[in-house]
This record gives sequence, C-alpha cells and structure tokens, in this order.
Amino acid sequence: MINEAARAGEVWRTRPAAERAEVLDRVADALLVAEEELWPVARDETALPEARLRGEITRSAVQFRLFADVLRDGGHVEAIIDHADASATPPKPDVRRMFQPVPGVVGVFAASNFPFAFSVAGGDVASALAAGCAVVVKAHPGHPALSRRVAEVIKSALPDPDLLGLVEGLEAGRELVRHPLVSAVGFTGSLRGGKAIQALINERPDPIPFYGELGSVNPVVVLPSALADPVRLAEGFAASLTLGVGQFCTNPGLLFVPDDAELLKAITAAVAATTGGAMLTPAIREGFETGASSLDGRLTELARGLAGPIEGAVAPRVYTADLTTFSMGLPELAEECFGPSAIVVTYQEISDLPEVLRNLPGSLTATVHSADPVEAAPLVPDLARLAGRVIWNGWPTGVAVTWAMHHGGPWPASTTPMHTSVGATAIRRWQTPVAYQDLPDALLPAELREDNPLGIPRRVDGVVSVA
Repeated sequence: MINEAARAGEVWRTRPAAERAEVLDRVADALLVAEEELWPVARDETALPEARLRGEITRSAVQFRLFADVLRDGGHVEAIIDHADASATPPKPDVRRMFQPVPGVVGVFAASNFPFAFSVAGGDVASALAAGCAVVVKAHPGHPALSRRVAEVIKSALPDPDLLGLVEGLEAGRELVRHPLVSAVGFTGSLRGGKAIQALINERPDPIPFYGELGSVNPVVVLPSALADPVRLAEGFAASLTLGVGQFCTNPGLLFVPDDAELLKAITAAVAATTGGAMLTPAIREGFETGASSLDGRLTELARGLAGPIEGAVAPRVYTADLTTFSMGLPELAEECFGPSAIVVTYQEISDLPEVLRNLPGSLTATVHSADPVEAAPLVPDLARLAGRVIWNGWPTGVAVTWAMHHGGPWPASTTPMHTSVGATAIRRWQTPVAYQDLPDALLPAELREDNPLGIPRRVDGVVSVA
C-alpha cells in the first residue's frame, strides 16, 4: 500500500496548485453528501451525540476548503527571489527559493477523540494532500468501521485512490513509521504513544520529522478583577471542563484563582450540577479513573458531578490545593488526566504566580481572565512562553479552523512547537525548502519564474510583491 501511495504521490506533487485545490473542494463536498450515512456509524463506535458528530463532519469539510484556499493564494510556497548582482562584494548569484512537498509518503496516526476532524478526514490528511503528498493513515481502534467508510468517501473524490491509504493495528502502525518511503509522521494522542513513535523513528537509518500533539493541561489564570460575576465564571469553567466528557486536548486541567470564598462556592455548585458520560474507549476510561484516583490521597476534592445513566459513565471531578501545596507537588500534579478532571489552585498574591507558571510543562493553550490589561500584563509573557495560544477572557476548548490558528506548544504539548496541526500553516509540516541557483527560467518551477505566471505573492530582492 505504501508503495502504491508513493507512486500516486509522484504524480500528485506535479499537479498545479489550482488543480489540487479543486480536488480538496471535491473531498469536502463528498464528506457533506455522505453525512447522513457517516454520523450514525461514528455514534455507534464512539457514543458521541449526533449534534457533535454532524458538527465535526462540517469541520472536516471546512478544513479541506481552507487548504483549497491556501493553495489558490499561493503564499504557502514562500517564494523568494534574489537576483544576481555582479557588482556586489562578493558577487551574488541568482538564487530562488520555495517550499515543495516532502518526498515520499506522509504517515498519519488518527486520534480517538475526534473521529472525523483529527482522523481519516482530519487536518493532517487535508494539509498533507494540499502540500502535494500522498498519505497513509493508521486508523484508531476506537472507530475502525468509520475509518474505513470515511476513507472510501475521500478516495471517491481523489484523482487516484492510492493517494490515501488506510492501515489498522499496532504492528501496521509500526511498519508505517519504519517504511523507507515514509518521509514524515503526524500524530495526535498520548505522551506515551508519541514517545513510542519517536523511538521507532530514532531506530530508522534515516530519522524523519515527527509532528506529535501530546499531553496538555491548558492552565487558566483568574485574576482579582475578573471576580465581579463568580457564577458566570464558574459556569464557563464547568462547561469547558465537561465538554465532550472532558475528552478535548484543550481541556482546562488547571485553574488558578484568588482564594475567594464566593468563587470557590460557585465552582463547587457549577461542577456538582454537571453530568459526565461514557468515554470513547475502555482504555481511555481506565486511564481517567487511574489518573483521577491518584489525586484522591493528595488533594482535597472540591466538587464532583454526576456520572449519568449510561453504563460505564464517569463523573466529572475537581480537586483543590493552595499554591504552595501545588508547587511542592510538581511535576506530577501538572500531568494531564485526560477526561473531566481539573485542579483548582488558590493563590494569595498575583506576584506569587510567575514562579509557578514557569515550572509548568508546555501546553497547547494558556488563558487569563481579567478586566484590567494592566493587571494582566506581567503574566502574559510567561503565558506566551508556556503555550502556543494565549486566550483572553475565554475558555480553551474549541480550536477555530483559521489562517492564524496555532495548535501546538512547548513539550509535551507537541514535539515541534514551531508547527501547528490546525490552521493554514499546518501545511508547512509536509514541505521542504529548495533553492535554485542560476537556473534558466525554463527549468524553474512556475512559482519562481521571472514573469510570475501564477500571480502568487513573492519576496523579490527583499521586497514583498503581491503579484
């Protein structure tokens, strides 16, 4: 299968960006046409509700359309032209540089918690196809039937069905990473799984890039000026914590709050009013229960929601500690517990927070709630070093599919914090720069030819040119 994908990819990478964009739009159309068939399959395998699954199918289509727009814009190749200058000291040759698709095949490991948007129809697949690469996906065992059907839907819209392959099983995943024609790997999952993939890559004779999105605790800092409406604040936290039974990579796992009785009372009431549900797989449920139980003997339970009527459902739970106790329990207390669990950390002075924030592991997001930018200003630089996305007066769950979005962060949030798995710049993971020196115009890619036949934005002799 990987050999066939590589063959199809050699043709695909030569297709003009405008043609690839049309194909991505067709994939989006095909997913939406198949919506009525697909969401029930996903529901049966994941226990996720209809509304969530329908929304996720739409999100997947939006991702493919975003990358179609990226291709039509042309800026993703970052074309740069420096003309020759014989009078310079030393003389300068003509050098032209752009991004091109990585050679070979991209391997993608599907995630459990988003059976569409981070799986076979996910952003990794969309961005890799946009870059000009063939893709082989290792299906997640939590939704195998859905993975097969989604692959069929996408293949029906591709000019060559071999551009997308699907493998299943642990050993197939290992072989995917080891295969000499696989030139990059994307992964969304646990820290343990990411480390296992990295170990396999390190054993290769030619180590390849690994773009993993791993664990994240997504700290939220509430400052004193935000306490005007403690009930609204508490309800926002509880809603974010329990969204999707807490199975979001941007789940708010740490909440730093002033030691305020009214706010703590409101958080207790808001969490107690929540209802959990069934988790995606038995293994995920076991991991949640183990992680949450490990806190029982170390911290005080602040609130617990209801498990709900579904067999095997879990109850949301929130623990509390003062800043000193929490700090002394690092790094263990800042490890992700995937599911509806969080620690509320109380503090006395804002000035006590920076030292603790600097000792936290990297996260995908960091949030500050405040009514006063001056009050928050000292903390923002630390939050920006801690996470890939800094949020003002919001909640981290929900990652918009936009040009500017960055969904990554310092280790262990991701393996390469300069890259994102959501947003237009996700395409850069599957590209490599090539510079051409003194080549005749006829031998250059169209993006670098003197007359700019594609009309793309370029930097020419240091000056950005729109066309």
